[in-house]
Amino acid sequence: MKKNILFVCIENANRSQMAQAFARMYGDDKIEAYSAGSKPSGIINPKAIDSMKELGYDLNTHDSKSLDDIPDIEYDYVVTMGCGDACPYVRTKNRIDWNIPDPREMHSKEFAEVRDLIGRKVKELLEGV
Repeated sequence: MKKNILFVCIENANRSQMAQAFARMYGDDKIEAYSAGSKPSGIINPKAIDSMKELGYDLNTHDSKSLDDIPDIEYDYVVTMGCGDACPYVRTKNRIDWNIPDPREMHSKEFAEVRDLIGRKVKELLEGV
């Protein structure tokens, strides 16, 4: 049975989108990955799109969503990217906070470092699923 993983940040434009992408890249058929924002921007940051394109993933296939737009289920894992109190309650069996820095205003090299950190953390999470 697939595990449901939800990645949450404030805008659903950078960190949670990349985490969802990595989960889809690395999770094979054992997970269903979602992402959402507590205050979604409505767009995905072009830097995130370009950064994931470097790894062969097209973030243009994603949409920036609010927590109201995701399935109303109990998730196996809810991973917050560091939004803290801005994240409302979502039913989950396991809640994890990674406290990832927001790369929105970072230059390409720093942005790629945050992307790679997210990729490593997603791999670690999926090893335990």
